[in-house]
Amino acid sequence: MDGTYLFMTAGVLSMGGGGFLCGYLLRKFRVERKLRSVEEETRRLRETADKELEGKRKEAMLEAKEHWFRAKTEFEHETTERRKELQRFEQRISQRETSLDRRTEMLDRREKELSRRERRIAETEEKVAAIEVRTQQVLEEELRQLEHISGLTVSEAKEELRQRLISEVKHDAAEEARRILEEARENARKKAAEIIVLAIERYAADHVAESTVSVVDLPNDEMKGRIIGREGRNIRALEMATGVDLIIDDTPETVLISAFDPIRREIARLTLERLIADGRIHPARIEEMVEKVKKELDDITYQAGVDAAFEVGITDMHPDLLRILGRLKYRTSYTQNVLRHSVECATLCGIMAVELGVDQRIAKRAGLLHDIGKALDHQLEGTHISIGVDLLRKYNEPEAVINAIEAHHDDVEARSIEAVLVQAADALSAARPGARREMLQTYVQRLAKMEEIAESFEGVEKTYAIQAGREIRVVVVPEKVHDAGTVFLAQDIAKKIERECTYPGHIKVTVLRETRAVDYAK
Repeated sequence: MDGTYLFMTAGVLSMGGGGFLCGYLLRKFRVERKLRSVEEETRRLRETADKELEGKRKEAMLEAKEHWFRAKTEFEHETTERRKELQRFEQRISQRETSLDRRTEMLDRREKELSRRERRIAETEEKVAAIEVRTQQVLEEELRQLEHISGLTVSEAKEELRQRLISEVKHDAAEEARRILEEARENARKKAAEIIVLAIERYAADHVAESTVSVVDLPNDEMKGRIIGREGRNIRALEMATGVDLIIDDTPETVLISAFDPIRREIARLTLERLIADGRIHPARIEEMVEKVKKELDDITYQAGVDAAFEVGITDMHPDLLRILGRLKYRTSYTQNVLRHSVECATLCGIMAVELGVDQRIAKRAGLLHDIGKALDHQLEGTHISIGVDLLRKYNEPEAVINAIEAHHDDVEARSIEAVLVQAADALSAARPGARREMLQTYVQRLAKMEEIAESFEGVEKTYAIQAGREIRVVVVPEKVHDAGTVFLAQDIAKKIERECTYPGHIKVTVLRETRAVDYAK
């Protein structure tokens, strides 16, 4: 509309001769329109900037509020935790104060009781002194009357009494000597039986043939003659090279290899099988094959030790220890393979160590190495524990591992939780059904009988047969059995078990008397 008006005005003016003015008005109109456009754009930009600024301000406010809320939440959580910790601390202090108050009261009562006892003892001593005086007077009077009645002086009566006492003492001494002699014979018999049992356990299993004899099948009976050789030179060479006994009897197509050392027996078995397959059997070939098999078996035992250590997650063991550990692959105890038993113990120790929050590495290492002495007990003197301890000290194993091995049969005191875990794992692996050759029904009946015997005594609350039946722990009621009574109770239970049960080795009886106060911090 403004444009039309301007054009109309321009037309009128042009017609009136005002062309210059018309051009001026047009330029002014254009400038004003551009100014309005610029102002409009400026206003729009200002509004856009204001909106963006407001959005950023709100975003910053929200972020600040979120940060403040998060800091507040963390502060409240930390304050709550500290408040709970203070409450727990206050509860423990209160419990300790209560315990100290009880102990103080108990000590006061005991002190009063001791004072009363001292007064009673003093009064009793006075009464006893008066009684002794009266007794002495009565004795003197009776002595005078007895001398008058019997017609004997005091010295003569003493002599006659001495002779009678000597006769009675000789009789009692003879009876006591007979009893002591019988007891000594019985103890000697038990000790001898125990030594025999330990020897059988060390060198044999329930069936000796399964742990001391290997069987080699022959293709035909003619091979027996070739194994024996001319004038027995082949069989002698094989026995001397391997240290075993070869039994060639009437059993068809079979040769028996007998030896207590499982490594020697395995070397002889592999050598004989390879000689039979090769066909060349003579002393030189026998010696060559024995040396070859020894090297191969050394590699096999080393790999067996590496595999066992890898299975339980141990990677930093000395190679010589791994090689000795692998020898347990051919060692059995009550028909249980000792290497698999060691791996089981290491696994169980690791599981229990994790649950208890102790050093899993030490527990596994001790469990794997606890029976390593059995790999050398056919070659060295001493128990498998002493052999194993010397061996581990030689290879600088940690002292905690050595103590666990020393203590796993209670030879020394366990100085760490890991050592106790090895004892528990050893018992678990040996006692699980099927691990060792023993009828499960007989085993369970023996444990039940032991617990029944212990529970038959007065004051016994609970009984637990542990350590594969080698130990029974008896928990007594503190109000019914005092501390001194636990010693006699343990002796009585042990004697009754000896009379009524049959078992290998010995059974440890432990009587526990304690009072526990348990509470939970919530």
